[in-house]
Amino acid sequence: MSKTIDLNGKSYSVVPEVETVQQLLEHLKLGDRILIVEKNKEILQKDSYDAPIMDRDQIEIIHFVGGG
Repeated sequence: MSKTIDLNGKSYSVVPEVETVQQLLEHLKLGDRILIVEKNKEILQKDSYDAPIMDRDQIEIIHFVGGG
């Protein structure tokens, strides 16, 4: 069963295979980047990325982009 979350302020339908924050990051091709992840207004430490994603969770992902 698919879940709908709020991802960076927009409604996002999560595919059934994605059950954790880490799997979401990998699905979005962000698994190897330096990130800040906030779930339901709480910043997650990297060792908490195995936290399950529930329907209607609010996820904010901030990643850094280099440039000049």
